[in-house]
Amino acid sequence: MHKLSLESAPHIHSKSSSTLIMLLVILALLPSAVNGYVNYGRRACLILLTTVISAVVFEAVSSFLIRHKLTVKDLSAVVTGLTIGMLLPPDFPLWKAALGSFIAIVIVKQLFGGIGRNLANPAGTAWIALYLLFTKDMTTWRIPDSGAVTRVTPMLTGNAPYWDLLLGNYASYIGTGCAIALLLGAVFLCFAGILSPAAPLGFLGAFALASFASGCDPLSEVLTGSIVLAACFMASDYTTTPFSAFGKLLFGIGCGVLAFLIRQFGGYADSAVFAVVTMNLFTPWLNRITRKRPFGAEILHKRKKHMANQPENVTI
Repeated sequence: MHKLSLESAPHIHSKSSSTLIMLLVILALLPSAVNGYVNYGRRACLILLTTVISAVVFEAVSSFLIRHKLTVKDLSAVVTGLTIGMLLPPDFPLWKAALGSFIAIVIVKQLFGGIGRNLANPAGTAWIALYLLFTKDMTTWRIPDSGAVTRVTPMLTGNAPYWDLLLGNYASYIGTGCAIALLLGAVFLCFAGILSPAAPLGFLGAFALASFASGCDPLSEVLTGSIVLAACFMASDYTTTPFSAFGKLLFGIGCGVLAFLIRQFGGYADSAVFAVVTMNLFTPWLNRITRKRPFGAEILHKRKKHMANQPENVTI
């Protein structure tokens, strides 16, 4: 006769672990990172290696100093470093790239308690800090093949052919140019059960619709800058986005509208990361308004309310 064992919830276990999830995200990002290396050569590779290695080192050292559990093996620092590197221009100074990893890992992630406790996306927050600190470096790109340095991209002019935008044949950040690679990576994560499509679809749909309503070319607007990367890999972050599918959809729509408003009327042409980090601040509120009530909770609530309205029995 089998003995029954009583254990605390949850009783449903998933085969997925943090390490496996992060590994799949890395695999999904690699095609776009490789495209950056093809377009910009060894310099792009050096930046990616700098941000990834420095992120891992900063995570290990900070965990030791503040006596947190060492979480380097979960690969979250690798994902953060890789994302930061992909969001940098190919000629960005290496020490400034390492500073971005420091901001993301030590300030945004570890000081708030480590993985799962940060209030905003670490890579996105670090990117904003670098953009504000080193605006000239962050807005200086290089044209693939020709090697010419420029401060003008299709994000500002909107005149590049669709095919070049899809393949990344234009001046852009290291890992944001090839929209096809990013979209294929997102589809891969969806089929792997890692990525919920609600936030990316809400983001891209709202941004495209707002662009169309304003008279802009929606496809050109979506394919330029960091819109696709932010929508597919930052607006879907487990920690800083809502729990429910409806909450994720509202989050994505908010990101898309904000990104459009900042690009069209603000001072930053590449607005996607600003939009995601801003919407991260609304995640607790979105969780509250989209929270699902447990089965039977409504009946229990009505019963308690009914009992509270009943007169108390008086015994003489």
